[in-house]
Amino acid sequence: MAVTACQGLGFVVSLIGIAGIIAATCMDQWSTQDLYNNPVTAVFNYQGLWRSCVRESSGFTECRGYFTLLGLPAMLQAVRALMIVGIVLGAISLLVSIFALKCIRIGSMEDSAKANMTLTSGIMFIVSGLCAIAGVSVFANMLVTNFWMSTANMYTGMGGMVQTVQTRYTFGAALFVGWVAGGLTLIGGVMMCIACRGLAPEESNYKAVSYHASGHNVAYKPGGFKASTGFGSNTKSKKIYDGGARTEDEAQSHPSKYDYV
Repeated sequence: MAVTACQGLGFVVSLIGIAGIIAATCMDQWSTQDLYNNPVTAVFNYQGLWRSCVRESSGFTECRGYFTLLGLPAMLQAVRALMIVGIVLGAISLLVSIFALKCIRIGSMEDSAKANMTLTSGIMFIVSGLCAIAGVSVFANMLVTNFWMSTANMYTGMGGMVQTVQTRYTFGAALFVGWVAGGLTLIGGVMMCIACRGLAPEESNYKAVSYHASGHNVAYKPGGFKASTGFGSNTKSKKIYDGGARTEDEAQSHPSKYDYV
């Protein structure tokens, strides 16, 4: 029961995490304009992975997509790739984990096969969560670097007393969604890996050996198979050797001179 609960909970947590990664990738608020000490407040700018938007004080919003691929920064393209890889791995692991659930019986699938599928989906969930966390962290590091570079360039001329108007960007809501979603996917993958140990059948340390008792009082003779039950007297056939009556066993143990002719 505990194994089933752990597997099911890990699947639900991972599902929520993958949905969060998809939502964070599609959001436009990856970087938002820093309004601190900014005299221009009538226009608010924010950017995402796929387009940049401008919102005016009247409520009108205009977005423009990035119609170039080679002209984008390398870091932005790397973040795109990491998020897409995380989504693809998450989708595949969700499909695998559905068939690996213990509460779902498909044909004559054994528990060992379900355990292997659960372990595979758990590892893929972990990799998916790490890709999402890495992508969001790379973008956040790029924002921090650009923020401080913009701050250093804001004051120029006259001993730094003249302030120039320059747009600075800070963390947007999509970054926090991506961090939380990546963490949930990572936790769900760990829970699936833990549930795998309970699904795997236990192997015994010894091998069973079948034993068959031999027949009762079985006698083997050179002339063929002859068995006696032991309940009756054994009568020995007598044959005449050298004009005397001797048993067959005595004739074999004491051969006469005519046997060598």
